[in-house]
Amino acid sequence: MQKKYVAIVGVFLASAVGLWWLSTPSLNAVAWQPAEPPAFDGVLARNTALQKAELLAQGQLHGPEDIAFDAQGRLHAGLHDGRIIRLEGDKVVTLANTGGRPLGMMFDKAGNLIICDAWKGLLQLAPDGQFTTLVSEVNGVPLTFTDDLDIADDGKIYFTDASTKYHQPDYVLDLLEGQPYGRLYVYDPVKKHTTLLLDQLYFANGVAVSQQQDAVFVAETYRYRIRKVWISGEQAGQNQIIADNLPGLPDNINSDRNGTIWLAMPSPRKPIADFSARHPWMRELMVRLPRALWPKPDRYGLAVAMDENGTLLKSLHDPTGDHLRMITSVTPYQGTLYFGSLENDRIGRL
Repeated sequence: MQKKYVAIVGVFLASAVGLWWLSTPSLNAVAWQPAEPPAFDGVLARNTALQKAELLAQGQLHGPEDIAFDAQGRLHAGLHDGRIIRLEGDKVVTLANTGGRPLGMMFDKAGNLIICDAWKGLLQLAPDGQFTTLVSEVNGVPLTFTDDLDIADDGKIYFTDASTKYHQPDYVLDLLEGQPYGRLYVYDPVKKHTTLLLDQLYFANGVAVSQQQDAVFVAETYRYRIRKVWISGEQAGQNQIIADNLPGLPDNINSDRNGTIWLAMPSPRKPIADFSARHPWMRELMVRLPRALWPKPDRYGLAVAMDENGTLLKSLHDPTGDHLRMITSVTPYQGTLYFGSLENDRIGRL
């Protein structure tokens, strides 16, 4: 009789495991071979530079992912709850709410705030507070995860759709799957037309226009690299990887228009992520576990500067992550750097 009960329990457990496996989402995970990450030495040597940053609006914000300045030099940011805010001294003023999740943003020459909203697409917030949707789909394909942008001197807006499969709350699934779902677009506000510049990108994230306005740089977060795409001249339409095997996951990138590009890195690379990249079965298993058991980004602050050839110039660290962490944007403005974060409750100024 006891053996019979053991057998019944065994069948029950096996059935439960089978149902759990079949009822949880599966990935189309692929293997790839990341190189050994660079050591934190030389220009990447650990330091405490970020711990010297002044903290703005601490405790008054949730997730100021990117920073933008208007013609009057006023700081703006988009928050986790959809709000677009402006700092007026120590006061946080709400200007509008996209109803989605504003990510990358920048002012155009007419004073409009151009916003990448993860859910709504490419938006325009006019000085009078009115929203206009500039792009929500391209050739009948909806934007899924509108992420970051830069505006060229001619007014054209270069922006990314990070993943054509996964929405913003599921960005980790894009990492676990390891497929090239990202795209880079350009929107012409005169012709009101959007053109696909490049697809097959591995989580297309930050965008920066070059100093000479002849190329656009785009971050491929889940391949730890920066790609250069020529937009004019003899090489127009061509692209190449100029920075590879970076020490962290590049998020938003911003040019100072003098030849330096700042890369925000929410987290240094994790050995478990590099190891599982080689073994898709690990990621297929991981996605079936409760999210509380998934690997978390390190509590660390990291920003890296490079030139337009991809040579790393310097790095800024907060090894404790207590002052600044999960940095998702580094905005250079009048000789000062401003640090945004997808999760933090403050903006850094250094």
